[in-house]
Amino acid sequence: MLRSLGDFISEITGGARDPARFEETDYRLAAAALLVHVATTDANFDEQERARLRDVLAERFELGAEEADTLIESAAAADREAVDLYQFTSLLNRSCDDEGRRKVVEMMFQVAYADGQLSEFEDNIVWRASELMHVPSRDRVTIRRQVREQNTQDEN
Repeated sequence: MLRSLGDFISEITGGARDPARFEETDYRLAAAALLVHVATTDANFDEQERARLRDVLAERFELGAEEADTLIESAAAADREAVDLYQFTSLLNRSCDDEGRRKVVEMMFQVAYADGQLSEFEDNIVWRASELMHVPSRDRVTIRRQVREQNTQDEN
């Protein structure tokens, strides 16, 4: 009954209860937009990188494959419309604690290393986003090393 009431209120106020829809104020969309930005920076956004991006988002946000794909499409659109990284990082600063922001940095490195290497452009984007999210340089460097080592182990 309460769910029906909630659906009714959402319907009359114009808000849909669609879990596969990601609003501008959803921190998951902000995080995904940063990941898309990293993935598309080196102009080599192939199926391997897209699959890694989908896996990272699905695992971190407990999404199904279809929901993760929807999030990626929404994030790609948000990234195309964005002027800079600030709109995403400021939302993450308001929505996530220190550990949550470190996890976003980790996710960015995981996507950047999807092709086995970290370009200087990808590294620069992660650095800028980390600074905007107030993730200390020491933490960012430690996270980068851990992701690189994990990526190397996964290849062997």
